[in-house]
Amino acid sequence: MQRRRHLAISLEQAAQSSPALSLLVSQAREANARMKAIEPLLPPGLRHSVQPGPIEGSTWCLIIKNNAAASKVRYLLPSFEAHLRTKGWDVARIQLKVLSTSPWQSPL
Repeated sequence: MQRRRHLAISLEQAAQSSPALSLLVSQAREANARMKAIEPLLPPGLRHSVQPGPIEGSTWCLIIKNNAAASKVRYLLPSFEAHLRTKGWDVARIQLKVLSTSPWQSPL
Protein backbone atom coordinates (compact mmCIF):
# COMPACT_ATOMS: atom_id res chain seq x y z
CA MET A 1 0.00 0.00 0.00
CA GLN A 2 1.31 3.41 -0.98
CA ARG A 3 1.36 6.25 1.49
CA ARG A 4 0.26 9.67 0.36
CA ARG A 5 2.35 12.60 1.40
CA HIS A 6 0.52 15.71 2.45
CA LEU A 7 2.52 18.85 2.04
CA ALA A 8 1.68 21.80 4.20
CA ILE A 9 1.12 25.04 2.35
CA SER A 10 0.78 28.54 3.71
CA LEU A 11 -2.53 30.38 3.88
CA GLU A 12 -1.24 32.78 1.25
CA GLN A 13 -0.49 29.89 -1.16
CA ALA A 14 -3.92 28.38 -0.52
CA ALA A 15 -5.59 31.74 -1.12
CA GLN A 16 -3.75 32.20 -4.40
CA SER A 17 -4.80 28.78 -5.65
CA SER A 18 -8.48 29.17 -4.73
CA PRO A 19 -10.49 32.06 -6.22
CA ALA A 20 -13.14 31.88 -3.47
CA LEU A 21 -10.57 31.90 -0.67
CA SER A 22 -8.64 34.67 -2.40
CA LEU A 23 -11.78 36.83 -2.51
CA LEU A 24 -12.48 36.13 1.17
CA VAL A 25 -8.93 37.07 2.19
CA SER A 26 -9.02 40.31 0.18
CA GLN A 27 -12.40 41.28 1.67
CA ALA A 28 -11.09 40.64 5.19
CA ARG A 29 -8.05 42.81 4.48
CA GLU A 30 -10.26 45.58 3.09
CA ALA A 31 -12.62 45.39 6.09
CA ASN A 32 -9.63 45.69 8.45
CA ALA A 33 -8.27 48.64 6.46
CA ARG A 34 -11.65 50.38 6.65
CA MET A 35 -11.74 49.77 10.38
CA LYS A 36 -8.30 51.33 10.77
CA ALA A 37 -9.50 54.35 8.77
CA ILE A 38 -12.51 55.03 11.02
CA GLU A 39 -10.82 54.14 14.31
CA PRO A 40 -9.71 57.74 14.99
CA LEU A 41 -13.36 58.83 14.63
CA LEU A 42 -14.51 56.38 17.32
CA PRO A 43 -14.50 57.59 20.92
CA PRO A 44 -11.79 55.65 22.82
CA GLY A 45 -14.36 54.01 25.11
CA LEU A 46 -16.20 52.49 22.13
CA ARG A 47 -13.22 51.14 20.19
CA HIS A 48 -13.19 47.79 21.99
CA SER A 49 -16.89 47.29 21.20
CA VAL A 50 -16.64 47.62 17.41
CA GLN A 51 -15.20 45.03 15.00
CA PRO A 52 -15.06 45.00 11.20
CA GLY A 53 -17.60 42.78 9.50
CA PRO A 54 -18.29 41.60 5.95
CA ILE A 55 -18.46 43.77 2.86
CA GLU A 56 -21.31 43.19 0.42
CA GLY A 57 -21.13 45.50 -2.57
CA SER A 58 -21.31 49.07 -1.31
CA THR A 59 -22.58 48.02 2.14
CA TRP A 60 -20.17 47.37 4.96
CA CYS A 61 -21.16 45.76 8.23
CA LEU A 62 -19.79 46.64 11.64
CA ILE A 63 -20.16 44.11 14.43
CA ILE A 64 -21.05 45.74 17.76
CA LYS A 65 -20.76 43.99 21.11
CA ASN A 66 -23.95 45.33 22.72
CA ASN A 67 -27.04 47.49 22.17
CA ALA A 68 -25.73 50.43 24.20
CA ALA A 69 -22.62 50.70 22.03
CA ALA A 70 -24.72 50.26 18.87
CA SER A 71 -26.96 53.19 19.77
CA LYS A 72 -23.91 55.43 20.22
CA VAL A 73 -22.22 54.22 17.03
CA ARG A 74 -25.43 54.77 15.04
CA TYR A 75 -24.98 58.55 15.45
CA LEU A 76 -21.47 58.32 13.99
CA LEU A 77 -22.40 56.39 10.83
CA PRO A 78 -22.80 59.43 8.51
CA SER A 79 -19.32 60.67 9.44
CA PHE A 80 -17.84 57.16 8.98
CA GLU A 81 -19.43 56.83 5.54
CA ALA A 82 -18.26 60.27 4.42
CA HIS A 83 -14.74 59.65 5.74
CA LEU A 84 -14.44 56.32 3.94
CA ARG A 85 -15.67 57.87 0.67
CA THR A 86 -12.97 60.55 0.93
CA LYS A 87 -10.43 57.72 1.27
CA GLY A 88 -11.70 56.19 -2.00
CA TRP A 89 -13.92 53.36 -0.78
CA ASP A 90 -17.34 52.82 -2.33
CA VAL A 91 -19.45 52.91 0.84
CA ALA A 92 -23.10 53.76 0.37
CA ARG A 93 -24.18 52.38 3.73
CA ILE A 94 -22.77 50.96 6.95
CA GLN A 95 -24.95 48.39 8.64
CA LEU A 96 -24.69 47.47 12.32
CA LYS A 97 -25.02 43.93 13.64
CA VAL A 98 -25.26 43.54 17.39
CA LEU A 99 -23.88 40.38 18.92
CA SER A 100 -26.68 38.77 20.83
CA THR A 101 -26.12 37.14 24.16
CA SER A 102 -28.65 34.96 25.84
CA PRO A 103 -29.03 34.93 29.63
CA TRP A 104 -27.12 31.63 29.64
CA GLN A 105 -24.07 33.00 27.81
CA SER A 106 -21.46 35.23 29.30
CA PRO A 107 -20.99 38.60 27.55
CA LEU A 108 -17.91 39.03 25.36
